[in-house]
Amino acid sequence: MGSVVGKLSMGQNTLEVPVALFELNRKRIVEKLQPIKNNSVILLQGGTELPFYDTDTTYVFRQESYFTWCFGVTEAGCYGAIDVLSGESILFFPRFPEDYAVWMGPLVSLADFKTKYGVTRVYYVDELDGVLQKLNRDSLLTLRGVNTDSGFAAKEATFSGIEKYNVDNATLFPVIADLRVHKTKYELEVLKYVIEVSSAAHRHVMRITKKGMYEYQCESEFLNYCYKIGGCRHVSYTCICGSGTNGAILHYGHAGCPNDYPLRAGILCLFDMGANYFGYAADITVTFPVDGRFSQDQRLIYEAVLAANLAVFKAGKPGVSWSDMHLLANRVLLEQLKKGGLLKGSVNEMMQANLGAVFQPHGLGHFMGLDVHDVGGYLPGYPERLDRPGLKSLRTARVLEENMVLTIEPGCYFIDPLLNKALTSPEQSKFLVPEVIERFRGFGGVRIEDDVLVTKNGIVNLTKVPRTVEEIENWIAGKEDDRKYA
Repeated sequence: MGSVVGKLSMGQNTLEVPVALFELNRKRIVEKLQPIKNNSVILLQGGTELPFYDTDTTYVFRQESYFTWCFGVTEAGCYGAIDVLSGESILFFPRFPEDYAVWMGPLVSLADFKTKYGVTRVYYVDELDGVLQKLNRDSLLTLRGVNTDSGFAAKEATFSGIEKYNVDNATLFPVIADLRVHKTKYELEVLKYVIEVSSAAHRHVMRITKKGMYEYQCESEFLNYCYKIGGCRHVSYTCICGSGTNGAILHYGHAGCPNDYPLRAGILCLFDMGANYFGYAADITVTFPVDGRFSQDQRLIYEAVLAANLAVFKAGKPGVSWSDMHLLANRVLLEQLKKGGLLKGSVNEMMQANLGAVFQPHGLGHFMGLDVHDVGGYLPGYPERLDRPGLKSLRTARVLEENMVLTIEPGCYFIDPLLNKALTSPEQSKFLVPEVIERFRGFGGVRIEDDVLVTKNGIVNLTKVPRTVEEIENWIAGKEDDRKYA
Protein backbone atom coordinates (compact mmCIF):
# COMPACT_ATOMS: atom_id res chain seq x y z
CA MET A 1 0.00 0.00 0.00
CA GLY A 2 1.17 3.55 -0.68
CA SER A 3 3.14 5.21 2.10
CA VAL A 4 2.52 8.91 1.40
CA VAL A 5 1.89 10.63 4.73
CA GLY A 6 -1.78 11.52 5.16
CA LYS A 7 -2.92 9.56 2.12
CA LEU A 8 -3.98 5.98 1.42
CA SER A 9 -3.40 4.40 -1.96
CA MET A 10 -2.45 1.20 -3.75
CA GLY A 11 0.67 2.78 -5.20
CA GLN A 12 1.68 4.32 -8.49
CA ASN A 13 -1.12 5.39 -10.85
CA THR A 14 -3.86 4.77 -8.29
CA LEU A 15 -5.86 7.39 -6.44
CA GLU A 16 -4.43 8.77 -3.21
CA VAL A 17 -7.26 8.96 -0.68
CA PRO A 18 -6.57 11.73 1.84
CA VAL A 19 -7.15 10.90 5.50
CA ALA A 20 -8.78 14.33 5.59
CA LEU A 21 -11.81 12.47 4.15
CA PHE A 22 -12.26 10.60 7.43
CA GLU A 23 -11.29 13.61 9.55
CA LEU A 24 -14.10 15.59 7.91
CA ASN A 25 -16.57 12.78 8.53
CA ARG A 26 -15.62 12.72 12.21
CA LYS A 27 -16.11 16.48 12.36
CA ARG A 28 -19.56 16.13 10.78
CA ILE A 29 -20.71 13.54 13.30
CA VAL A 30 -19.38 15.57 16.23
CA GLU A 31 -21.20 18.68 15.02
CA LYS A 32 -24.46 16.72 14.80
CA LEU A 33 -24.10 15.17 18.25
CA GLN A 34 -22.76 18.08 20.30
CA PRO A 35 -26.17 19.75 20.71
CA ILE A 36 -27.80 16.53 21.93
CA LYS A 37 -25.05 14.32 23.45
CA ASN A 38 -22.14 16.64 24.20
CA ASN A 39 -20.68 14.79 27.20
CA SER A 40 -20.33 11.43 25.46
CA VAL A 41 -17.92 9.24 23.52
CA ILE A 42 -18.66 7.46 20.26
CA LEU A 43 -17.26 3.94 20.30
CA LEU A 44 -17.05 1.91 17.10
CA GLN A 45 -15.66 -1.58 16.64
CA GLY A 46 -14.00 -2.46 13.36
CA GLY A 47 -14.32 -5.72 11.51
CA THR A 48 -12.52 -8.95 12.33
CA GLU A 49 -11.01 -11.52 10.02
CA LEU A 50 -13.40 -14.36 9.23
CA PRO A 51 -12.11 -17.93 8.81
CA PHE A 52 -13.36 -20.48 6.32
CA TYR A 53 -15.46 -22.46 8.77
CA ASP A 54 -13.08 -24.41 11.07
CA THR A 55 -9.89 -23.76 9.10
CA ASP A 56 -6.99 -21.36 9.63
CA THR A 57 -7.64 -19.80 6.21
CA THR A 58 -9.48 -16.48 6.18
CA TYR A 59 -11.51 -14.50 3.69
CA VAL A 60 -9.70 -11.47 2.27
CA PHE A 61 -10.48 -8.83 4.88
CA ARG A 62 -12.72 -5.87 4.18
CA GLN A 63 -13.31 -3.27 6.88
CA GLU A 64 -16.74 -2.61 8.40
CA SER A 65 -18.28 0.35 6.57
CA TYR A 66 -19.17 2.67 9.47
CA PHE A 67 -15.66 2.17 10.86
CA THR A 68 -14.22 3.01 7.44
CA TRP A 69 -16.39 6.12 7.22
CA CYS A 70 -15.00 7.45 10.49
CA PHE A 71 -11.37 6.31 10.39
CA GLY A 72 -10.35 4.75 7.04
CA VAL A 73 -8.48 2.00 8.89
CA THR A 74 -7.74 -1.04 6.75
CA GLU A 75 -6.44 -3.34 9.54
CA ALA A 76 -8.64 -5.88 11.32
CA GLY A 77 -9.46 -6.14 15.02
CA CYS A 78 -9.48 -2.40 15.83
CA TYR A 79 -11.62 0.01 17.83
CA GLY A 80 -12.13 3.73 17.39
CA ALA A 81 -13.41 6.40 19.75
CA ILE A 82 -14.48 9.98 19.13
CA ASP A 83 -14.87 12.33 22.08
CA VAL A 84 -17.94 14.39 21.24
CA LEU A 85 -16.99 17.13 23.73
CA SER A 86 -13.50 17.80 22.38
CA GLY A 87 -13.62 16.23 18.92
CA GLU A 88 -10.58 14.14 19.80
CA SER A 89 -10.19 10.88 17.84
CA ILE A 90 -8.58 7.78 19.29
CA LEU A 91 -7.68 4.47 17.61
CA PHE A 92 -6.95 1.14 19.26
CA PHE A 93 -4.96 -1.55 17.46
CA PRO A 94 -4.33 -5.19 18.43
CA ARG A 95 -1.11 -5.85 20.38
CA PHE A 96 0.73 -8.62 18.53
CA PRO A 97 3.51 -10.86 19.88
CA GLU A 98 7.06 -10.64 18.53
CA ASP A 99 6.68 -13.69 16.28
CA TYR A 100 3.91 -11.86 14.36
CA ALA A 101 6.75 -10.27 12.43
CA VAL A 102 7.92 -13.71 11.24
CA TRP A 103 4.60 -14.74 9.73
CA MET A 104 2.68 -11.55 9.02
CA GLY A 105 5.24 -8.81 8.46
CA PRO A 106 6.87 -6.06 10.52
CA LEU A 107 5.14 -4.81 13.65
CA VAL A 108 3.82 -1.28 13.09
CA SER A 109 4.40 1.19 15.91
CA LEU A 110 1.58 3.20 17.44
CA ALA A 111 3.33 6.36 16.30
CA ASP A 112 3.27 5.12 12.71
CA PHE A 113 -0.45 4.30 12.96
CA LYS A 114 -1.09 7.81 14.33
CA THR A 115 0.73 9.35 11.37
CA LYS A 116 -0.93 7.05 8.86
CA TYR A 117 -4.50 7.78 9.92
CA GLY A 118 -4.20 11.34 11.24
CA VAL A 119 -5.90 10.79 14.59
CA THR A 120 -5.24 12.46 17.93
CA ARG A 121 -4.08 9.43 19.91
CA VAL A 122 -3.38 5.73 19.37
CA TYR A 123 -3.31 2.85 21.88
CA TYR A 124 -3.50 -0.92 21.97
CA VAL A 125 -6.88 -2.62 22.25
CA ASP A 126 -6.01 -3.95 25.71
CA GLU A 127 -5.81 -0.31 26.89
CA LEU A 128 -9.32 0.56 25.70
CA ASP A 129 -11.07 0.33 29.08
CA GLY A 130 -8.50 2.46 30.85
CA VAL A 131 -8.55 5.19 28.21
CA LEU A 132 -12.35 5.40 28.28
CA GLN A 133 -12.36 5.61 32.07
CA LYS A 134 -9.95 8.55 31.99
CA LEU A 135 -12.19 10.38 29.54
CA ASN A 136 -14.94 10.06 32.15
CA ARG A 137 -17.88 10.96 29.93
CA ASP A 138 -21.54 10.46 30.79
CA SER A 139 -22.23 7.86 28.13
CA LEU A 140 -20.83 5.64 25.40
CA LEU A 141 -22.60 5.96 22.06
CA THR A 142 -22.56 2.62 20.28
CA LEU A 143 -24.01 1.65 16.94
CA ARG A 144 -27.19 -0.39 16.86
CA GLY A 145 -29.69 -0.32 14.02
CA VAL A 146 -31.06 -2.39 11.18
CA ASN A 147 -29.94 -1.97 7.59
CA THR A 148 -33.22 -1.60 5.70
CA ASP A 149 -31.75 -3.27 2.61
CA SER A 150 -30.42 -6.43 4.21
CA GLY A 151 -32.42 -6.68 7.42
CA PHE A 152 -29.15 -7.25 9.30
CA ALA A 153 -28.08 -5.20 12.31
CA ALA A 154 -25.03 -2.95 12.38
CA LYS A 155 -22.05 -4.21 14.39
CA GLU A 156 -22.34 -2.81 17.91
CA ALA A 157 -19.10 -2.32 19.83
CA THR A 158 -18.49 -4.53 22.81
CA PHE A 159 -15.53 -5.29 25.06
CA SER A 160 -14.80 -6.81 28.43
CA GLY A 161 -15.92 -4.27 31.01
CA ILE A 162 -18.42 -2.34 28.90
CA GLU A 163 -21.12 -3.17 31.43
CA LYS A 164 -19.59 -0.51 33.72
CA TYR A 165 -20.54 2.25 31.29
CA ASN A 166 -23.77 4.02 30.52
CA VAL A 167 -24.27 2.71 27.01
CA ASP A 168 -26.59 4.58 24.65
CA ASN A 169 -27.11 2.46 21.53
CA ALA A 170 -30.08 4.39 20.11
CA THR A 171 -28.74 7.88 19.38
CA LEU A 172 -25.83 7.24 17.02
CA PHE A 173 -27.28 5.03 14.29
CA PRO A 174 -29.85 7.33 12.65
CA VAL A 175 -27.46 10.29 12.77
CA ILE A 176 -24.44 8.59 11.21
CA ALA A 177 -26.53 6.67 8.66
CA ASP A 178 -28.12 9.91 7.47
CA LEU A 179 -24.73 11.61 7.21
CA ARG A 180 -23.52 8.79 4.98
CA VAL A 181 -26.30 9.59 2.50
CA HIS A 182 -24.75 12.98 1.65
CA LYS A 183 -21.25 12.70 0.20
CA THR A 184 -18.42 15.14 0.88
CA LYS A 185 -16.08 16.48 -1.80
CA TYR A 186 -13.46 13.94 -0.69
CA GLU A 187 -15.86 11.03 -0.92
CA LEU A 188 -17.00 12.14 -4.36
CA GLU A 189 -13.43 12.05 -5.63
CA VAL A 190 -13.04 8.43 -4.51
CA LEU A 191 -16.41 7.48 -5.98
CA LYS A 192 -15.57 9.13 -9.29
CA TYR A 193 -12.30 7.20 -9.37
CA VAL A 194 -13.79 3.77 -8.69
CA ILE A 195 -16.62 4.44 -11.15
CA GLU A 196 -14.11 5.44 -13.83
CA VAL A 197 -12.07 2.28 -13.20
CA SER A 198 -15.22 0.16 -13.37
CA SER A 199 -16.39 1.93 -16.53
CA ALA A 200 -13.07 1.29 -18.24
CA ALA A 201 -13.18 -2.35 -17.15
CA HIS A 202 -16.67 -2.72 -18.62
CA ARG A 203 -15.54 -1.16 -21.89
CA HIS A 204 -12.63 -3.63 -21.98
CA VAL A 205 -14.95 -6.60 -21.38
CA MET A 206 -17.46 -5.43 -23.99
CA ARG A 207 -14.76 -5.31 -26.63
CA ILE A 208 -13.11 -8.69 -25.93
CA THR A 209 -16.31 -10.70 -25.38
CA LYS A 210 -16.90 -13.29 -28.10
CA LYS A 211 -19.18 -16.29 -28.64
CA GLY A 212 -17.66 -19.45 -27.22
CA MET A 213 -16.27 -17.68 -24.17
CA TYR A 214 -17.76 -18.55 -20.80
CA GLU A 215 -19.47 -16.00 -18.62
CA TYR A 216 -16.86 -16.48 -15.90
CA GLN A 217 -14.09 -15.62 -18.36
CA CYS A 218 -15.72 -12.25 -18.88
CA GLU A 219 -15.96 -11.87 -15.11
CA SER A 220 -12.26 -12.68 -14.75
CA GLU A 221 -11.37 -10.02 -17.34
CA PHE A 222 -13.28 -7.44 -15.31
CA LEU A 223 -11.69 -8.48 -12.02
CA ASN A 224 -8.21 -8.46 -13.50
CA TYR A 225 -8.64 -5.04 -15.08
CA CYS A 226 -9.96 -3.41 -11.90
CA TYR A 227 -7.15 -4.83 -9.78
CA LYS A 228 -4.29 -4.54 -12.26
CA ILE A 229 -5.13 -1.09 -13.60
CA GLY A 230 -7.07 0.48 -10.76
CA GLY A 231 -5.65 -1.15 -7.63
CA CYS A 232 -9.13 -2.36 -6.66
CA ARG A 233 -8.56 -5.57 -4.71
CA HIS A 234 -12.27 -6.00 -4.06
CA VAL A 235 -15.45 -5.80 -6.04
CA SER A 236 -18.50 -4.41 -4.30
CA TYR A 237 -20.75 -7.44 -4.86
CA THR A 238 -20.75 -10.77 -6.65
CA CYS A 239 -20.31 -10.14 -10.37
CA ILE A 240 -23.40 -10.79 -12.49
CA CYS A 241 -22.48 -12.04 -15.98
CA GLY A 242 -25.78 -13.22 -17.38
CA SER A 243 -26.00 -14.23 -21.03
CA GLY A 244 -29.19 -15.08 -22.91
CA THR A 245 -31.92 -16.31 -20.58
CA ASN A 246 -29.61 -15.82 -17.59
CA GLY A 247 -30.01 -12.08 -18.09
CA ALA A 248 -33.50 -12.43 -16.59
CA ILE A 249 -32.08 -13.81 -13.30
CA LEU A 250 -31.79 -10.60 -11.31
CA HIS A 251 -29.04 -11.74 -8.92
CA TYR A 252 -27.31 -14.22 -11.21
CA GLY A 253 -23.71 -15.18 -10.39
CA HIS A 254 -24.26 -16.71 -6.95
CA ALA A 255 -23.02 -20.18 -5.99
CA GLY A 256 -26.03 -21.88 -7.58
CA CYS A 257 -25.60 -19.95 -10.85
CA PRO A 258 -21.86 -19.21 -10.95
CA ASN A 259 -21.49 -17.42 -14.29
CA ASP A 260 -20.74 -20.76 -15.95
CA TYR A 261 -22.65 -20.69 -19.26
CA PRO A 262 -20.96 -20.41 -22.66
CA LEU A 263 -21.82 -17.36 -24.73
CA ARG A 264 -23.89 -18.26 -27.79
CA ALA A 265 -24.27 -16.35 -31.03
CA GLY A 266 -27.27 -14.03 -31.25
CA ILE A 267 -27.80 -13.43 -27.53
CA LEU A 268 -27.48 -10.45 -25.23
CA CYS A 269 -25.00 -10.19 -22.37
CA LEU A 270 -26.17 -8.45 -19.20
CA PHE A 271 -23.07 -7.73 -17.11
CA ASP A 272 -23.55 -6.05 -13.72
CA MET A 273 -20.18 -5.47 -12.02
CA GLY A 274 -18.52 -2.79 -9.90
CA ALA A 275 -15.10 -2.36 -8.35
CA ASN A 276 -14.37 -1.23 -4.80
CA TYR A 277 -11.58 1.12 -3.72
CA PHE A 278 -10.84 1.66 -0.02
CA GLY A 279 -14.41 0.70 0.75
CA TYR A 280 -16.12 2.90 -1.84
CA ALA A 281 -18.30 1.15 -4.39
CA ALA A 282 -19.22 1.32 -8.04
CA ASP A 283 -22.23 -0.48 -9.54
CA ILE A 284 -22.61 -0.49 -13.33
CA THR A 285 -24.66 -2.66 -15.67
CA VAL A 286 -24.15 -2.87 -19.41
CA THR A 287 -26.24 -4.88 -21.87
CA PHE A 288 -24.85 -5.65 -25.30
CA PRO A 289 -25.07 -8.29 -28.06
CA VAL A 290 -22.36 -10.93 -28.02
CA ASP A 291 -22.07 -10.60 -31.82
CA GLY A 292 -21.69 -6.83 -31.64
CA ARG A 293 -24.92 -6.11 -33.54
CA PHE A 294 -28.42 -5.80 -32.09
CA SER A 295 -31.24 -7.75 -33.66
CA GLN A 296 -34.53 -5.94 -34.27
CA ASP A 297 -36.13 -7.37 -31.12
CA GLN A 298 -33.02 -6.71 -29.03
CA ARG A 299 -32.94 -3.12 -30.22
CA LEU A 300 -36.63 -2.68 -29.40
CA ILE A 301 -36.23 -3.76 -25.78
CA TYR A 302 -32.87 -2.04 -25.29
CA GLU A 303 -34.14 1.31 -26.55
CA ALA A 304 -37.28 1.00 -24.40
CA VAL A 305 -35.09 0.65 -21.29
CA LEU A 306 -32.79 3.45 -22.45
CA ALA A 307 -35.80 5.75 -22.88
CA ALA A 308 -36.79 5.02 -19.27
CA ASN A 309 -33.22 5.68 -18.11
CA LEU A 310 -33.02 9.01 -19.95
CA ALA A 311 -36.43 10.13 -18.68
CA VAL A 312 -35.17 9.87 -15.10
CA PHE A 313 -32.00 11.79 -15.97
CA LYS A 314 -34.14 14.58 -17.42
CA ALA A 315 -36.62 14.77 -14.53
CA GLY A 316 -34.34 14.05 -11.57
CA LYS A 317 -33.25 16.97 -9.38
CA PRO A 318 -33.34 18.06 -5.73
CA GLY A 319 -36.87 18.04 -4.36
CA VAL A 320 -38.08 15.18 -6.57
CA SER A 321 -39.38 11.98 -4.96
CA TRP A 322 -37.41 8.86 -5.85
CA SER A 323 -40.66 6.88 -5.79
CA ASP A 324 -42.01 9.21 -8.47
CA MET A 325 -38.88 8.59 -10.55
CA HIS A 326 -39.46 4.84 -10.28
CA LEU A 327 -43.02 5.28 -11.51
CA LEU A 328 -41.85 7.56 -14.31
CA ALA A 329 -39.40 4.91 -15.51
CA ASN A 330 -42.18 2.30 -15.40
CA ARG A 331 -44.51 4.51 -17.39
CA VAL A 332 -41.95 5.23 -20.11
CA LEU A 333 -41.06 1.54 -20.36
CA LEU A 334 -44.72 0.56 -20.76
CA GLU A 335 -45.25 3.26 -23.40
CA GLN A 336 -42.30 1.94 -25.37
CA LEU A 337 -43.44 -1.70 -25.08
CA LYS A 338 -46.86 -0.65 -26.32
CA LYS A 339 -45.25 1.06 -29.33
CA GLY A 340 -43.29 -2.13 -29.95
CA GLY A 341 -46.46 -4.23 -30.08
CA LEU A 342 -46.04 -6.17 -26.83
CA LEU A 343 -48.80 -4.31 -25.02
CA LYS A 344 -52.16 -2.74 -25.84
CA GLY A 345 -54.60 -0.46 -24.08
CA SER A 346 -54.30 2.49 -21.73
CA VAL A 347 -50.90 3.07 -20.14
CA ASN A 348 -52.64 4.85 -17.25
CA GLU A 349 -54.63 1.71 -16.56
CA MET A 350 -51.47 -0.40 -16.91
CA MET A 351 -49.90 1.71 -14.18
CA GLN A 352 -52.92 1.22 -11.94
CA ALA A 353 -52.67 -2.55 -12.51
CA ASN A 354 -48.94 -2.48 -11.53
CA LEU A 355 -48.01 -3.95 -14.91
CA GLY A 356 -44.58 -2.33 -14.78
CA ALA A 357 -43.50 -4.74 -12.04
CA VAL A 358 -44.10 -7.69 -14.39
CA PHE A 359 -41.26 -6.47 -16.59
CA GLN A 360 -39.19 -4.70 -13.91
CA PRO A 361 -39.79 -6.30 -10.51
CA HIS A 362 -36.90 -4.47 -8.84
CA GLY A 363 -36.58 -0.84 -7.79
CA LEU A 364 -35.26 1.93 -10.02
CA GLY A 365 -32.03 2.31 -8.08
CA HIS A 366 -30.39 2.80 -4.70
CA PHE A 367 -27.98 4.90 -2.69
CA MET A 368 -24.32 4.07 -3.23
CA GLY A 369 -21.19 4.83 -1.23
CA LEU A 370 -19.30 2.66 1.20
CA ASP A 371 -21.84 -0.07 0.52
CA VAL A 372 -23.13 -0.83 -2.94
CA HIS A 373 -26.64 -0.62 -1.51
CA ASP A 374 -25.78 2.21 0.81
CA VAL A 375 -27.49 2.98 4.09
CA GLY A 376 -30.12 5.60 4.84
CA GLY A 377 -32.92 4.35 2.65
CA TYR A 378 -35.68 4.16 5.24
CA LEU A 379 -34.57 6.05 8.33
CA PRO A 380 -37.04 7.44 10.89
CA GLY A 381 -38.55 10.72 9.75
CA TYR A 382 -38.31 9.94 6.04
CA PRO A 383 -40.86 8.37 3.65
CA GLU A 384 -41.62 4.75 4.43
CA ARG A 385 -41.51 1.81 2.04
CA LEU A 386 -44.62 1.52 -0.13
CA ASP A 387 -46.35 -1.86 -0.29
CA ARG A 388 -46.91 -2.07 -4.04
CA PRO A 389 -45.30 -4.36 -6.63
CA GLY A 390 -42.00 -2.86 -7.75
CA LEU A 391 -42.15 -0.01 -5.25
CA LYS A 392 -41.83 -2.42 -2.32
CA SER A 393 -38.44 -3.39 -3.77
CA LEU A 394 -37.33 0.24 -4.05
CA ARG A 395 -34.42 0.71 -1.64
CA THR A 396 -35.38 4.26 -0.70
CA ALA A 397 -38.43 6.48 -1.13
CA ARG A 398 -36.63 9.67 -0.12
CA VAL A 399 -36.72 13.01 -1.87
CA LEU A 400 -33.54 13.72 -3.85
CA GLU A 401 -31.04 16.11 -2.28
CA GLU A 402 -27.75 17.59 -3.40
CA ASN A 403 -24.68 15.33 -3.01
CA MET A 404 -26.65 12.10 -2.93
CA VAL A 405 -25.10 9.36 -5.07
CA LEU A 406 -27.49 6.79 -6.52
CA THR A 407 -27.88 4.30 -9.31
CA ILE A 408 -30.42 4.68 -12.10
CA GLU A 409 -31.08 1.15 -13.32
CA PRO A 410 -34.34 0.52 -15.13
CA GLY A 411 -34.70 -2.89 -16.71
CA CYS A 412 -36.97 -5.07 -18.77
CA TYR A 413 -36.95 -8.84 -18.25
CA PHE A 414 -38.97 -11.73 -19.57
CA ILE A 415 -39.32 -13.92 -16.49
CA ASP A 416 -41.58 -16.90 -17.06
CA PRO A 417 -43.24 -17.06 -13.60
CA LEU A 418 -44.13 -13.35 -13.76
CA LEU A 419 -45.36 -13.58 -17.35
CA ASN A 420 -47.43 -16.67 -16.59
CA LYS A 421 -49.06 -14.97 -13.62
CA ALA A 422 -49.79 -11.82 -15.63
CA LEU A 423 -51.29 -13.79 -18.52
CA THR A 424 -53.80 -15.41 -16.15
CA SER A 425 -54.56 -12.21 -14.22
CA PRO A 426 -57.86 -10.49 -15.14
CA GLU A 427 -56.32 -7.13 -14.19
CA GLN A 428 -53.13 -7.50 -16.24
CA SER A 429 -53.73 -9.99 -19.07
CA LYS A 430 -55.94 -7.57 -21.03
CA PHE A 431 -52.86 -5.40 -21.70
CA LEU A 432 -50.63 -8.20 -22.99
CA VAL A 433 -50.42 -9.30 -26.62
CA PRO A 434 -49.91 -13.05 -26.03
CA GLU A 435 -48.41 -14.03 -29.38
CA VAL A 436 -45.81 -11.24 -29.13
CA ILE A 437 -45.05 -12.04 -25.50
CA GLU A 438 -44.45 -15.65 -26.53
CA ARG A 439 -41.91 -14.46 -29.07
CA PHE A 440 -39.87 -12.98 -26.23
CA ARG A 441 -39.89 -16.11 -24.06
CA GLY A 442 -36.25 -16.96 -23.41
CA PHE A 443 -35.10 -13.47 -24.41
CA GLY A 444 -33.49 -12.79 -21.05
CA GLY A 445 -33.36 -9.16 -20.06
CA VAL A 446 -31.93 -5.69 -20.46
CA ARG A 447 -30.69 -3.47 -17.64
CA ILE A 448 -28.98 -0.11 -18.01
CA GLU A 449 -27.39 1.01 -14.75
CA ASP A 450 -25.59 4.30 -14.25
CA ASP A 451 -23.97 5.72 -11.12
CA VAL A 452 -25.08 9.32 -10.72
CA LEU A 453 -24.60 12.39 -8.55
CA VAL A 454 -27.44 14.71 -7.58
CA THR A 455 -26.36 18.34 -7.96
CA LYS A 456 -28.28 21.57 -7.40
CA ASN A 457 -28.94 21.69 -11.15
CA GLY A 458 -29.99 18.06 -11.68
CA ILE A 459 -28.45 14.63 -12.11
CA VAL A 460 -24.90 14.15 -13.40
CA ASN A 461 -23.84 10.80 -14.85
CA LEU A 462 -20.52 9.55 -13.46
CA THR A 463 -20.55 6.38 -15.58
CA LYS A 464 -18.51 6.32 -18.79
CA VAL A 465 -19.64 3.50 -21.04
CA PRO A 466 -21.31 3.42 -24.46
CA ARG A 467 -25.08 3.61 -24.04
CA THR A 468 -26.94 4.08 -27.33
CA VAL A 469 -27.27 1.19 -29.76
CA GLU A 470 -24.99 2.98 -32.20
CA GLU A 471 -22.35 3.72 -29.54
CA ILE A 472 -22.32 0.10 -28.39
CA GLU A 473 -22.04 -1.32 -31.89
CA ASN A 474 -19.29 1.15 -32.81
CA TRP A 475 -17.38 0.49 -29.60
CA ILE A 476 -17.43 -3.30 -30.02
CA ALA A 477 -16.39 -2.91 -33.67
CA GLY A 478 -13.39 -0.82 -32.61
CA LYS A 479 -14.67 2.32 -34.36
CA GLU A 480 -14.32 4.44 -31.21
CA ASP A 481 -11.45 4.83 -28.75
CA ASP A 482 -11.21 5.63 -25.06
CA ARG A 483 -10.87 9.36 -25.61
CA LYS A 484 -14.65 9.62 -26.03
CA TYR A 485 -15.12 8.24 -22.52
CA ALA A 486 -12.20 9.96 -20.78
